[in-house]
Amino acid sequence: MIHSNPLTLESMLDVHNQLCVVKRQKSMASQPATRASAAPKPITTGVQRPGGTSATASISTTTTTTTAAPPAMAAGSDNTTISLSGTGTNYSKAEGPIDPEFKSKRQVVGTFQGIKVWGPVDPPGQLGIWGTQVTVDYDICIADGACIEACPVNVYEWLDTPGHPGSEKKTFMAREKDCIFCMACENVCPPQCVKIFQKGT
Repeated sequence: MIHSNPLTLESMLDVHNQLCVVKRQKSMASQPATRASAAPKPITTGVQRPGGTSATASISTTTTTTTAAPPAMAAGSDNTTISLSGTGTNYSKAEGPIDPEFKSKRQVVGTFQGIKVWGPVDPPGQLGIWGTQVTVDYDICIADGACIEACPVNVYEWLDTPGHPGSEKKTFMAREKDCIFCMACENVCPPQCVKIFQKGT
């Protein structure tokens, strides 16, 4: 790996070393859970009856875990006010890094599935900065996926942004509230379009 800043390079190498463990865990988690799907075995306990005789009682317990998919957000709902389509195509690809003081220089112009969007926004050519704690400048993002790979708690997922000059997909902080502020995504982003803010900043 080559990087002009030795501290960033060291952080990137640390993150890479951590990813090897994370990838193994994800691989194990994705294997068919045969043990989890097997029928639970009854728990048998001895019960003493009056008169000294013993009887056997079977108690069967079943634990069911369901993962509910998040509801789809309609474009007109309270959680989504930003559109990814439009006529704003007169913009060229922006260069990084993200402005760490953008919150004092820009205004929130809407939301997308509950995530704040900081303007200016003129889709699809200009999409602004998305997020509050986990923030990504979508006009700088090149969609290389480094942040998705680096995140140990699966904050990001892909979001299609057709027509954007930087890239036609972006890393969307769908689970922003799950962020553990490890800074892994910020440290590995090649165009430096990611900025992580601690809660309250």
